[in-house]
Amino acid sequence: MSQEDTVVAAVISSFQERSRAGQLKYGTTLDRADLTPLQWAQHMQEELMDAILYLERLKQEMAARAQLS
Repeated sequence: MSQEDTVVAAVISSFQERSRAGQLKYGTTLDRADLTPLQWAQHMQEELMDAILYLERLKQEMAARAQLS
């Protein structure tokens, strides 16, 4: 018997919602064929740079909260 992994289910749900939002915003899916591999790499690099900035912001907030405790 297999039990549903709620964490995996939540991530899948988030991916599906992000896909729907992207289709509404950009009018296409990731199946699009109008970008070169270099353009895809550029998009990924920009997304990862954003992720690092968000991570740094969270770390700063967590450190500030730890100092208050």
